Amino acid sequence: MLKRFGLILLSLLLLGGCGQPLSTGEIEKVGLLVPETINDQVWGTKGYRGLLKIQSRFNIDVYYKEGMNSQALVEDAVAEFDRNGVNLVFGHGNEYAVYFNSFSKKYPDIHFISFNGDAKNDNTTSLNFEAYAMGFFGGMVAAHMSESDYLAVIAAFEWQPEVEGFYEGAAFYNKDVEVDIRYVGHWDDHEKALDILGKVLNGGADVIYPAGDGYNVPVIEKVKENGLYVIGYISDQSDLGESTVLTSTVQHVDQLYELVASKYNAKDLKSGNLFFDFQDDVISLGKFSPKVDEPFRQVMEMHISNYKETGKLPNDYDHAVSLSGQEDSVGLAVNWDLAPEEPSYPVLKK
Repeated sequence: MLKRFGLILLSLLLLGGCGQPLSTGEIEKVGLLVPETINDQVWGTKGYRGLLKIQSRFNIDVYYKEGMNSQALVEDAVAEFDRNGVNLVFGHGNEYAVYFNSFSKKYPDIHFISFNGDAKNDNTTSLNFEAYAMGFFGGMVAAHMSESDYLAVIAAFEWQPEVEGFYEGAAFYNKDVEVDIRYVGHWDDHEKALDILGKVLNGGADVIYPAGDGYNVPVIEKVKENGLYVIGYISDQSDLGESTVLTSTVQHVDQLYELVASKYNAKDLKSGNLFFDFQDDVISLGKFSPKVDEPFRQVMEMHISNYKETGKLPNDYDHAVSLSGQEDSVGLAVNWDLAPEEPSYPVLKK
């Protein structure tokens, strides 16, 4: 069944402070397809909130359909959207790029949006998060807080750039750290993710990065029971336990939805593959746990600010001269970057 919204009180409560609705240009009605549910507290929920942001901003009808996990279901849903006058469709996942490429030419008046895929037609666009840097910063935080020097990543798939980033960030911060990377093979397989978690906890891992939006909440809850740490994923998950969630690698999908809808409305949305990162204010680190010491937080904020300005991560300054043996007020060795044209703030290392 197609779910349709008018401009309802729920939207106003969720989206208060977003400003006055804009008069529409190209945009008429918007549809959302999600492979599982909008109630997962992570990826699907963010897509739904993005849809509500669009509804509130443009004062238009929006629709969504859940469980859209096959091409046949997607084609039927798009045909229904078309009959209802929808001209902008978001497929909330990378699988939708393939579906949309196969039939989007049949709907020249609809623009199709997917995530982390390869859009090939004139009326298709794929939104790609540049997730390497968020993983890198998350890895630095994990390595800083680990006492065992054993970190574990429970990822969904090998292609996730945040996984490589996490490994590189952790290794940059502490060359002696071990990063155990294991794959679930699915975004939503809770049982397999928890089985992997049990194995890495038994092995001594004390900081976990559950890089799969469908199973990271149960993983976080189990880690909490063991008094250990996690790096949250997709959403700022500090509300699941500020003493457990050190920070989160956040993709602001809802804000990206609104940005893309605005571009489409202004006839400024390009087809093909578009890429977004910290510089676009749609990726960030989440709230830091009070367990993370203030000097380290300040240094991380400096690194992130510099990355937003220059596009360079801390390990890009490989020509820096290190002053080993100096100690700061929290007992960490301070390596100063002495290159005159590069930032002069410290990199804190154990």
